Amino acid sequence: MPLKYKYMNKQEIPAEHQPFYVERDGAWLLDADGVVSQSKLDEFRQNNITLTKSLRTATDELEQMKSERQRLDEEQQLKAGDVDKVVAARLKTELDRVHAPVVAERDALHGRLTAIQIDQAVVNEATKRGLRPTAITDITARARQTFKLVNGVPQAFDCDAPRYGKDGTSPMTLAEWVDALVSDAPHLFEANAGSGAAGSGGGAAGSASARASRNPFRKETFNLTEQMKLQKSDPQLAARLKAAA
Repeated sequence: MPLKYKYMNKQEIPAEHQPFYVERDGAWLLDADGVVSQSKLDEFRQNNITLTKSLRTATDELEQMKSERQRLDEEQQLKAGDVDKVVAARLKTELDRVHAPVVAERDALHGRLTAIQIDQAVVNEATKRGLRPTAITDITARARQTFKLVNGVPQAFDCDAPRYGKDGTSPMTLAEWVDALVSDAPHLFEANAGSGAAGSGGGAAGSASARASRNPFRKETFNLTEQMKLQKSDPQLAARLKAAA
C-alpha cells in the first residue's frame, strides 16, 4: 500500500508507518526528499495553464496590433495616392508567407545532398587506402566537420577559413586529408594501409588499389563474376568496395 503524504493527527498514521512522518505546520507529513503534496502539484499545473493562456493571449494581441498598424499605414498611403506601394507590400507579405516553407525545405534538402556527396567522396578515397568497413561512420562524421561543397566540389575548412594543402597555397584535397588521417587515426584503416595502399606500384597493395579503381560493385563497373572472385580472394576488400559503391 502506498504511503499517504499527509495526516492531520498522529493517531491516523498506521503504527508501522509512524517513523516515516514528521510534524509540520499542524499536520503530520511524509518525511521524504522531493515529495510535494497533491495540492502543490495542482497549484503548479494550474499556474502553467494560466501562463500558457496568458502567453497565447499576448501573442494574439500582438498580431492584432501588427495587423491594425498595417491597416493604418495602408490607409495613409492610399490617401496619399501611393496605391502601388500598398499593392507591393501586400504581395511581399503573401510571397514571404508562401516562400518561407519552400526555402526551409530547399535548405534541408541541400544539407542532406551535401552530406551524401561528401560521404561518398571520402569513402571512395579512403577505400583506396584500406578503410575498414566498420570505420565508415567515423570517417564520414569527421569529413562532414571538415568539408563543405564549393561549386559542387568538397573543400576543407578550418572554421570558416579554407584549409590549404601541402603546398600551402592550394586548397587541401580529399586525398591529402585522407593521407593525413592514415597517420593520425590508423585504427580506421587496415594494418597495411599507408603510402603503398593507394600507390600505383606492384605487390598486394598495388593490386588492391587497382581493383578499387574498377569497383565491381559500382553501377558503372558492375561485374558479378568479379564480385564473387573478390569475395573469395579478399573478403575485407570486397566489403570495403561494396560499402563504397
